[in-house]
Amino acid sequence: MLEFWILFVGAISAGLLGSLTGLGGGVVIIPILTLGFHIPVPYAVGASLISVIGTSSGSASAFVKEGYTNMRIGIFLEIATTFGAILGALAAGILDSNTIGIIFGLILMLTAVLGIRKKPDHQLDIIEDSWARKLKLYGSFPKNGKIAQYSSTNIFEGFAMMGFAGMMSGLLGIGGGVLKVLAMDNIMKLPFKVSTTTSNFMIGVTAAASAFIYFQRGEIIPEIAAPVLIGVVAGSFIGSKIFMKIKTHSLKVIFSLVAAALSVYMIYKGLTGKFH
Repeated sequence: MLEFWILFVGAISAGLLGSLTGLGGGVVIIPILTLGFHIPVPYAVGASLISVIGTSSGSASAFVKEGYTNMRIGIFLEIATTFGAILGALAAGILDSNTIGIIFGLILMLTAVLGIRKKPDHQLDIIEDSWARKLKLYGSFPKNGKIAQYSSTNIFEGFAMMGFAGMMSGLLGIGGGVLKVLAMDNIMKLPFKVSTTTSNFMIGVTAAASAFIYFQRGEIIPEIAAPVLIGVVAGSFIGSKIFMKIKTHSLKVIFSLVAAALSVYMIYKGLTGKFH
């Protein structure tokens, strides 16, 4: 019973951080399950995918209502992430747990690096005859009490990165949020809050595509997934309420330092063959 509550509290923290950063709770849940509870990697990934769906469900609706999420861009990019997620889930059935642990550690290190540096906040004008214009990949969002217009660029480069993000989601159970935000911030040059909230909207669909394959393999255990899901939904709901009211930079710096330490340990365990 004590382990249940520890896991539940950890899941709340994961959902809160996932909602505030747009990275999904999986980057916290996987280390908690594998390092803290010594749960085999495939079962941890399966539970994490369920939690990622919960993160998206808990916060995405609030962000859509506030007018930050661009659903058209999200749905367009989900074509790539869904296909990638299926490939990643199939690859997870072939690779051993130690290899997956090493890959997760590397992605977690990337998460730490991206989290600690200042994010760009682009706001591009709509260019006539551009692919963004043709595909209507532009929009508006609330900014300083006004409605600001923006557009996107490098559409196909961003689409390719989304395919890779989906693959990492299906393989590692992390939602691929760090790569999604990277693609939308740095490649497609969307405003930061638009890319963060659109990432939250997308990760649930991406995770659902690969979670079905894990379910078919019997790697989603209700006793593990249930407390994780409930905690993450609660945490993501709290995060969606405070996202617009607080400055998250300090939180992201602390999170990045913890993520860097965890990534080193995950890589070490993978290299020494200590994952189940």
